[in-house]
Amino acid sequence: MAKIKTQEKIIKPKSKSTNNPFNTKKEVKAKLPIFNSMITAVCIGIAAWFSYKGYLETRVNTPYDIEKLVTMAGLDIPDRYWGTYRPNVYFGMKTRDPHSLVTGLMWYSPQHLRQDGTGLRHWCEQGDNLDRYGWLEHDGRTFGVQEIVDSSVILTTTFVKRLSGQYGGDWTTKISVNSKNSKKLEQEISLLFYIATEENTKGWIEVNTDNDDTLTGMTGNTQGLGSFNINIHATKGTIKEHSFLSTISPSLTALKETVLKNLRVASYKGTNRKHIVLSGEQLSVLPDGIKEKPNFIVTQVTGKVPFEIEINYESESFSNRLNKLSNDVYDQALQKQRELFDEKFENIFKLKSKGYSSEEISFAKMAFSNMIGSIGYFYGSSQVQSVHTKGPVPYWKASLYTAVPSRSFFPRGFLWDEGFHGLLISAWDLEIELDIISHWFDLMNIEGWIPREMILGSEALAKVPDEFVTQMNTNANPPTFFLTLYYILEHKQQELLSKHFHLLDKLYPRLQAWFNWFNTTQIGELPSTYRWRGRDTDTIRELNPKTLTSGLDDYPRASHPNIHERHVDLRCWIAFAANVMFKITEILNPSYNKYEETFHYLSDNNLLNKLHWSPNTQTYSDYGLHTDKVVLQKPSLQPNAQPSEMIRVVLDDPNLRYIDSSFGYVSLFPFILHIIDPNSLQLEKVLQDLTDPDLLWTKYGLRSLARTSPLYMKYNTEHDPPYWRGTIWINLNYLTVRAAHYYSKIEGPFQSKAKKVYDDLRHNIIQNVIKQYKQSGYIWENYGDTLGNGKGSHPFTGWTSLVVLLMAEIY
Repeated sequence: MAKIKTQEKIIKPKSKSTNNPFNTKKEVKAKLPIFNSMITAVCIGIAAWFSYKGYLETRVNTPYDIEKLVTMAGLDIPDRYWGTYRPNVYFGMKTRDPHSLVTGLMWYSPQHLRQDGTGLRHWCEQGDNLDRYGWLEHDGRTFGVQEIVDSSVILTTTFVKRLSGQYGGDWTTKISVNSKNSKKLEQEISLLFYIATEENTKGWIEVNTDNDDTLTGMTGNTQGLGSFNINIHATKGTIKEHSFLSTISPSLTALKETVLKNLRVASYKGTNRKHIVLSGEQLSVLPDGIKEKPNFIVTQVTGKVPFEIEINYESESFSNRLNKLSNDVYDQALQKQRELFDEKFENIFKLKSKGYSSEEISFAKMAFSNMIGSIGYFYGSSQVQSVHTKGPVPYWKASLYTAVPSRSFFPRGFLWDEGFHGLLISAWDLEIELDIISHWFDLMNIEGWIPREMILGSEALAKVPDEFVTQMNTNANPPTFFLTLYYILEHKQQELLSKHFHLLDKLYPRLQAWFNWFNTTQIGELPSTYRWRGRDTDTIRELNPKTLTSGLDDYPRASHPNIHERHVDLRCWIAFAANVMFKITEILNPSYNKYEETFHYLSDNNLLNKLHWSPNTQTYSDYGLHTDKVVLQKPSLQPNAQPSEMIRVVLDDPNLRYIDSSFGYVSLFPFILHIIDPNSLQLEKVLQDLTDPDLLWTKYGLRSLARTSPLYMKYNTEHDPPYWRGTIWINLNYLTVRAAHYYSKIEGPFQSKAKKVYDDLRHNIIQNVIKQYKQSGYIWENYGDTLGNGKGSHPFTGWTSLVVLLMAEIY
């Protein structure tokens, strides 16, 4: 009994116990609703927290919720449905369809083909060491003429489109092979033309053969093309062998490897002479007895140089075809397009009337044509990440119509490059440029962020190192589309408003969101200061932590990134963007224009000078936690330890200061983007400094970093050579020439100095880019500041093609 009583005492305390919140059954009953409400509130709070957390996680890959800009795509724009939209290959056609039939060209010289695939050309590769390649003429819509010089062989690829029917009409391409050396005529070259479908392409392709099992053409039917036929035949020269391959390729990135696996050595009939042929049909019979359907068909034509083949693509929806786009009909159509191109080129750029030689004009046509001929169409899902996601997540599937910086090295979309590309493209064809802008701004997420690099599709992904694939939503890129829009407003406003006003109106909310994203996420610690995000504060390998987001990569900034940094170039970009927004708002909604106030605030020279004018060097500069006493050293090794990479060693404590030792492109941004008052003494000092040979001035253009800088031409890691640390970049040189032209036209005390800079700098850049092209066969990513030699990736017919606008004096 005692035990039971003890238990009762434990589970039934006295009713008046101060330890019990419910002193009576009546009180318990009365307070139960309160207790239940508390539990409910806690549960709701937990659910709300998880819901909000999930909301934050999904913001990075949630599209901006407003009407799309691209409402006409694919077959809605038939004259741009087919195109050379595979800039990563030497020649290839595809449609602006997410799952397109693709065509392409490979070639090799039988005596130079190796088992590892060396000698078989397909993707544009710097390692192929071609003498040169690129479009000589291309209008972005209807035709193109390309020349490829591979050792002693010259390949010329031309194409012409003809519209009719429901699926983009017909097109024909001719591929001719000639020799640079008349003594090497009769050598053999094998051309391989192929068609392929991606995994999600709805439809089929198959070969057409004659009684001897010789391929006579290809045929197929896809959702985006309907039924079509492709015929291939020789038009000139002697064809030695004709073979084909019909098989399954695992992906578009494995086409070359699939060909190599299916090449075999055979003997010419009745002789012991050997030659290389494709292995015909290589398709398995499935368990149900049905043969596999091919997704890759290649025809190989081996001929004696010189020879020529013609490929005719014909849509069966072309019901009123009077004649084939072939032979003489094709030649006449091509000649007509070339004449129209020449006429339009002169009307826009006026190089002949400016006194340029025919050789210089041919160079300009090549530079321009490679820009517009390198426009690609991509589809897929990028990879993004935010601080709220555990790791990378896929962006939504989307298409992108965009130019690319380099067919060999960067065959994909880059946000800040595209704003420069747009200057040249909009001068030629405003409709194409607005289409490009629309595609990019449809990639904006709900935050107002656009990824700085768009890697869409397997072919684009295959060219990107793993560390650059994921895009962080905290990271910006210079908003250079405002440069394009500024140019359009200055030079194409009448066409914009008469033909594309509705698009501008639809674009405006996205521009607002983009501007607001920059103006909130990239702000600095002090009012009206800005700071590029994305610098590595914990690096032990980098001499100076890179600022990839600025577009200037390894350009020296504060040695110790922190929240106190302020970047003068970013501040100027935001001021320039505010000015463009002010101009657009004046057109669309003049009754309320908040951007005018923002522009005047950020362009106030007194405030700019207070934040960024260094009293020590009398130059514009960044500000941050910095020391110049940073070196790369090999760490001390223990006995028998393996050698390790050099690490960053700080020899002196950093302090908050102006980054006086890094005079270069960043220092010019108040000048470059027209922020400096034309009457200010700062303008005189900038003009003086940029013409100083010990700082930036060279015979070939402005170097990116002064020779006096401690990091001039220094490696940033043991294996990371200098990039923006002294070499000459044409995009920033173009903006500097543009700024000198601007200040030379405004009355002020330094007008004549600006004119002198304009004339001399423009001349130096143009002459060197043309000279290096003549010597090397290429336009380059950047140029050496000592000899003016081309450096980096090539051909780089992205922003280096702005040399055409310099020649034409279009700003």
